[in-house]
Amino acid sequence: MKSLSITGLILLAVSALLFYLTTDFAVEQIKISHIMGIMAGVGIGLIIGGMVGYVSKGSAIKAEQKKKEFKQLQKEKEELEKQAADIAKRQAELESQNKNPQI
Repeated sequence: MKSLSITGLILLAVSALLFYLTTDFAVEQIKISHIMGIMAGVGIGLIIGGMVGYVSKGSAIKAEQKKKEFKQLQKEKEELEKQAADIAKRQAELESQNKNPQI
């Protein structure tokens, strides 16, 4: 986003320079071509901004989805570790009962 802002500022400076060179900032010298250029610049800016926003939103959604999946996998891993610990504990209890049968 920073590079897009810098590019926008550079283009704005270039357009101000070209406007100065063609009109000397005199309101009387503004023609319909200047207004068309301004409208075209705004239109192109909106199109580029929309595309960049769409792409960044898509990547943010994908990152959030990956984060949720990672958290879910961590929860499943913890549950499996608990189950494995319970099974190991039960096996140890069964082995101790088999070694020391009480009659």
